[in-house]
Amino acid sequence: MLNENLKAVRKSKGLSQQELAVKLNVVRQTISKWEQGLSVPDSDMLLSISEALETPVSTLLGENVIVPEADDLKAISAKLEVINLQLAQRKITRKRILHWLLISLFVVTTAVFAIFLALESPYLGWDYGDPETAVLGVAVHSFEWLFVRISPFILIGAAIGIFLTRKKG
Repeated sequence: MLNENLKAVRKSKGLSQQELAVKLNVVRQTISKWEQGLSVPDSDMLLSISEALETPVSTLLGENVIVPEADDLKAISAKLEVINLQLAQRKITRKRILHWLLISLFVVTTAVFAIFLALESPYLGWDYGDPETAVLGVAVHSFEWLFVRISPFILIGAAIGIFLTRKKG
């Protein structure tokens, strides 16, 4: 309903998606997603859209009301609550994905570090008289040298991130 009303009001005002996007300080694709019903604006953005289109929020949400009454405000409030719940759920999902990405980063970093410890830098015993072996040895040594210096920061950052993104309660 919101997506169809937004598109109809925008077109009736003679605005393109790009022009509305500029007024709202968003990208055109955001307007397109709203109009396709792929996403919904939050309550603050809904108010901004209302101002930009000079149209009451109730009209955007499907109400054809001239004077808002208490019941209409309750209906709008209920619709905004649903929208906010959807946005909160998306935020929780993003946080959960970030949490598991950080856990994966921690595990992979630890595994690579363990592999380096187990191998004990075998390239140090290679014959560097052969140019290809020398180039490969230097590349492996450079990666190992850089990894050993950066991995503590990666591990600490990932651990802090895991702690901050954990599920509370």
